[in-house]
Amino acid sequence: MPCLNEAETLGTCIGKAQRALREANIAGEIVIADNGSSDGSIEIAEGMGARVVRVPAKGYGNALMGGIAAARGKYVMMGDADDSYDFGHAPRFVEELRKGADLVMGNRFRGGIQKNAMPPLHRYFGNPALTKLGQIFFRSPVGDFYCGLRAFRKDAYERMRLRTTGMEFATEMVVKATLLRMRIAEVPTTLSPDGRSRPPHLRTWRDGWRTLRFFLLYSPRWLFLYPGVFLMLAGLALCALIVPGPRPFAGVMLDVDTLLFAAVAVILGFQAVAFALFTKLFAISEGLLPEDPRLTKAFQYITLETGIATGSTLFLIGLAISIWAVRYWGLHHFSSLNIEWMMRRVIPAVLSLSLGAQIIFASFFLSVLGLKRR
Repeated sequence: MPCLNEAETLGTCIGKAQRALREANIAGEIVIADNGSSDGSIEIAEGMGARVVRVPAKGYGNALMGGIAAARGKYVMMGDADDSYDFGHAPRFVEELRKGADLVMGNRFRGGIQKNAMPPLHRYFGNPALTKLGQIFFRSPVGDFYCGLRAFRKDAYERMRLRTTGMEFATEMVVKATLLRMRIAEVPTTLSPDGRSRPPHLRTWRDGWRTLRFFLLYSPRWLFLYPGVFLMLAGLALCALIVPGPRPFAGVMLDVDTLLFAAVAVILGFQAVAFALFTKLFAISEGLLPEDPRLTKAFQYITLETGIATGSTLFLIGLAISIWAVRYWGLHHFSSLNIEWMMRRVIPAVLSLSLGAQIIFASFFLSVLGLKRR
């Protein structure tokens, strides 16, 4: 149990956990990961026979990592010390672990949420919406991403190599277990009103945004790749349509001004796709994401050399068109030209120059990210 000044409810939580272990004949210990309490929480825990682990580094994730590292059991169950979770449900979690599950999540929506235990905004919008995003982004089977009552195998936890030190720790655990294709089970559990008199540490909009940001950073294909591919394809299609001449579409005439926006869309799309690759490769190299066999196979073909060759080809094409445009302008004594006719040549040239240079730069940066480091 992570603890930061939980004297009002800590004793109740410890008592419930002790009773659950005793009645189910489960050999276990209760570890209190104290994050700097000054209200007597430590004395309460030690007086009831719990083992206190002092974790000086602040943060929900830091406290849990310190407590889990100190735990001696084969299985670890975690839950907040605010008396909102029912530790009497511990046998349900242990049963699933004994059946072979790596991670067992509690589901409060299946077990029951008591009146005033969860704000309506969280219950009917925030939690279901973010859980649904987690299911879409990562194909996770978990139906309650935010449930803090969960259990896992100690060796499975060590395989996850969790990194986040704040509230994102619990979310990272679910995401990592899903990406590593661990066996995840769910059991119904309940949520009761917070037993403390002080406000909870949770902040609705701040913590909701932190979860959404975490999802996006851990799934760069939704933040960068898919929008980037869409922009590139849409931009290239428009360029191919408009370069030969004006084209009517839905009652409007698409001309060189649309061509300019289409070229910008291609450039922005490529940048987004490149960022998706950068983010994915960096996250894998830092242990935030597991190895991706598809990416490893792709990098057999996407090398620095192929990137330089492709980028140089595009750059030279754009340079050749640009030189031709300047010479054509010179043949007309650098006077005014038909702007629409000329822009249909110049815009593709600039696009080819820019895209070629970006491909070369991106290839060098990908090769730097791919360097093996100790």
